[in-house]
Amino acid sequence: MEHESFMQRCVDLAYLGQGNVSPNPMVGCVIVKNGLIIGEGYHSEFGGKHAEIKAIESVIDQKEIENSTVYISLEPCVHHGKTPPCVHELINRKIKTAVIGSRDSNPIVGGKGIESLKRVGIEVIENILEEECRKLNKRFFTFHEKRRPYVILKWAQTSDGYLDKNREIGEKGVNWISSPESKVLVHKWRSEEQSILVGRNTILNDNPSLTVREISGKNPTRIVIDSQLQLSKDVNIFSKDAPTLVFNRLKNDKIDGVEWIKISETSTKHILDELFKRNIQSVLVEGGSRTLQYFIIDNVWDEARVIVGDVKFGDGIKAPVMNKVPSRAHQFSNHDTIYYYHRR
Repeated sequence: MEHESFMQRCVDLAYLGQGNVSPNPMVGCVIVKNGLIIGEGYHSEFGGKHAEIKAIESVIDQKEIENSTVYISLEPCVHHGKTPPCVHELINRKIKTAVIGSRDSNPIVGGKGIESLKRVGIEVIENILEEECRKLNKRFFTFHEKRRPYVILKWAQTSDGYLDKNREIGEKGVNWISSPESKVLVHKWRSEEQSILVGRNTILNDNPSLTVREISGKNPTRIVIDSQLQLSKDVNIFSKDAPTLVFNRLKNDKIDGVEWIKISETSTKHILDELFKRNIQSVLVEGGSRTLQYFIIDNVWDEARVIVGDVKFGDGIKAPVMNKVPSRAHQFSNHDTIYYYHRR
């Protein structure tokens, strides 16, 4: 159980980097000598030092690193990216044992880090809390193994199953379903993902900003599907608060942080393929009903988070159909219940 205890500490540390390290994985590292932690660290920002280096630097007596056991939630890197290879530093420090939570499925690593350690006589113990370590980086693993972003569907619906009221021609504005507390939570969810996607009608009806203004965090890249370029230039998603991608069938262009991407058809496959090319590892799909249903029908989603408010519309735009039992339900506030679904 000693290995599991120290690896759990790695996982806990790694989560502290959530929302700040993508498209890199979240990684935690703990250095142990004679059963005691002498150093620890985690990857805290994209382009910054990796967990292993920060853990090494945290050790007060650097001589103690020799013959120590190093716990890492993910296989150490062997390539030059924005930082030098971590595996070389571990070798240079003459550690005795490396305990690794999960192999890295990125093909530029893919077991090479482990083989490098073994080649110089360092003992390697693998797959300690592997399930927890893979869950930690579910976006990263999905991206490299399925060659698409990790897809999270999110919507709010009334207790009688509607996303929105029927609107008169030209009627604008948000018909709120969920509570102010849920709005803050949704903005936190946005901050944890690299991108957020909606269809054109959501922009036309609600004119959302798709930012994280309710909390302190990083705005995701905003994505809208606008096949025939019918959106006006004054909608909120064209602000300079975050980059915006517009998938369409007419043009390629780029002006002031807004990029129009021409694709042959605005299908889920074509959109996800393009996001993969751009190294976007996660996308939060927030609407509308037809856009969400396409992802469900095409079976290209990983999680769904459905907020059910205690209001009723009686009629309107029907919510998407999951045909799946939720994995859990959470009474979030006095007015909202959140249902969580997982595709697997």
